[in-house]
Amino acid sequence: MSTRKPYPSDLTDAEWRILEPLVPAPAPNGRPADYDRREIVNAILYLLRSGCAWRLLPHDLPDWHLVYHYFARWRDDGTWVRVHDALRRKVRRRAQHTAAPTAAILDSQSVKVTDQGGVQGYDAAKHLKGRKRHVLVDTLGLLLVVLVTAANVQDRDGGQRVVATAQARYPRLRHLWADRGYAGQFATWVRAVCRWSVEIVGAAIHRPYFQVQQRRWVVERTFGWLNRYRRLSKDYERLTTSSEALIQLSMTHLMVRRLATRQARN
Repeated sequence: MSTRKPYPSDLTDAEWRILEPLVPAPAPNGRPADYDRREIVNAILYLLRSGCAWRLLPHDLPDWHLVYHYFARWRDDGTWVRVHDALRRKVRRRAQHTAAPTAAILDSQSVKVTDQGGVQGYDAAKHLKGRKRHVLVDTLGLLLVVLVTAANVQDRDGGQRVVATAQARYPRLRHLWADRGYAGQFATWVRAVCRWSVEIVGAAIHRPYFQVQQRRWVVERTFGWLNRYRRLSKDYERLTTSSEALIQLSMTHLMVRRLATRQARN
């Protein structure tokens, strides 16, 4: 355990006990690690919550080169996905749900990009140049699939890629909620190819006041959770795979805190 003064983003002892078995341990025959895995994860969470650049990580955290090395390594070998999915199954069981979902909600969010480079496009509907986050969540708002594309990719096209991934990873899925942007060709494709039922949610007429829409609020709340992490306020990443990994990490942090809090209450 580090003797430095903790940051608000640091994992507590209870949270690390949940996360530690899921994080790859150092190779038994390799050179001794300069920093333990907990400090590496704490440094990544600091960046994610504060929104700082990799090079601006505080000096009492591990060197930024090392931190980014592990972030990218665990991104490329699927570690972040495995950790996230394992925690989601635990959270669902705690909430008296089956580990595997049977229904999901689909939506997208367009965000601006910086001068970092990489994939980007113009979303004519939002009048925004950047990227689009296509997300599929379960009925609790927990992330199932995330896909980051250029902002000019249509919702239906990104949605097809997301649903195709979900169909392979979650064979029990049978029902999908989506907004009116996914009506028509996309909904027909999902019913014909995936054999899912599709429910389009959205007001048919415009109202001058806010109205909660059935099931849509669940995925909107998920976007609200992501907004707590300043690194996600824009897309600062050159690679879309890094953007997806940071979104998964944000949800991982949320879930591990929820699990640790629930354990403390019990």
